[in-house]
Amino acid sequence: MEVTSQLKWHPLLSDPSSTRTGKPRMLGKTMVIDKGLGIHALEDLLQTAGDHLDMLKMGFGTSPLYQTDLLKRKIAMAKSHQIVVYPGGTFLEVAIQQGQVDAFFDMIGYLGFNGIEVSDGTIQIDRSLRNELIDRACESGYTVITEYGKKCWGSSIEIEALIETVITDSEMGASLITIEGRESGKGVGIYDENGDCKDDAIEQVLQQVPSKHALLWEAPHKDQQVHLLNMLGTDINLGNIAPHEVISLEALRRGLRSDTMQFGFQHGQEQADDEASDVVGAAAD
Repeated sequence: MEVTSQLKWHPLLSDPSSTRTGKPRMLGKTMVIDKGLGIHALEDLLQTAGDHLDMLKMGFGTSPLYQTDLLKRKIAMAKSHQIVVYPGGTFLEVAIQQGQVDAFFDMIGYLGFNGIEVSDGTIQIDRSLRNELIDRACESGYTVITEYGKKCWGSSIEIEALIETVITDSEMGASLITIEGRESGKGVGIYDENGDCKDDAIEQVLQQVPSKHALLWEAPHKDQQVHLLNMLGTDINLGNIAPHEVISLEALRRGLRSDTMQFGFQHGQEQADDEASDVVGAAAD
């Protein structure tokens, strides 16, 4: 076989699961938490993994700690790769607490952010204020990601409250509702003190939300990612992924690691079943 510069991996080698789509993706989004990447580190990340990265969150309240011009450059770089980039929801909570919501919106507009996270992980925000913030962000043209759950150790999911939040936030215009997992992935939300998934809670959530695709699961650890992908499918949205783990996660999604290689087997079996059905149908004709 003649090798040319245009030779590409066979589709069943690049994606054995045959489930992944290009950007802008509607399903299977990956959110990375940026806790202080420099320009060159971000450039390397985008060059190597930009095709597999859909959202970039400037973690918690780190945004004002950068030089303004530097942060603007980071945001512009991310946007050039079709990435939704937004400050952590904790920073908006700080703005609410300090009575500086207008200044917050003014500054994120000036910096070029194209997304906003609305959360109440640390402070209490009533429903009317939450609606007001979502509505204001949507009218300003931002992609809105909201979050359900408290950040304190031992906090858990209140199923009815979560369902109500998902439905209302979606109706208000939120693109995704994040299930709190923090960057630790332990003792909060769907994770117990060891970081193991609370499957019963997850199943209860999925039984009642309008669509699993409205949810973004924070899953900072590989074993959590593997578990959720096996439980919920390759097309779920996962967040709080470390920058150096984007390629590794994409390999998990596609069945290119031993932990999820069955995704490729499943697709191969489906293809074989379809071909067998076609042969039977042709013979009957």
